[in-house]
Amino acid sequence: MTKSDQLARNAEEVARILKQLAHPVRLKILCCLEENEKTVTHIVEHSGASQSWVSQFLARMKLEGLIASRREGSFVYYRIADPRLSRLLKSVREIYCKE
Repeated sequence: MTKSDQLARNAEEVARILKQLAHPVRLKILCCLEENEKTVTHIVEHSGASQSWVSQFLARMKLEGLIASRREGSFVYYRIADPRLSRLLKSVREIYCKE
């Protein structure tokens, strides 16, 4: 694989991730998950969106490979699947979310 091919592949991956970040509710959900895994209930409270909307976003982000989940009893815990995404979100927070 040439350097140009690798750059093209990386650009496509980053564009896909940034597209997911482009929606305010998805961004809130991912920022909520940046520090550690959370249940849907906690994500709903953090995002201010309805449970059905959050569930739809979580399903889509899981299909996209942005988040992963695990079941513990009757609870499902969601987390960011790729540590690079956590680093990106941390940078966004440091740049744009300073209080």
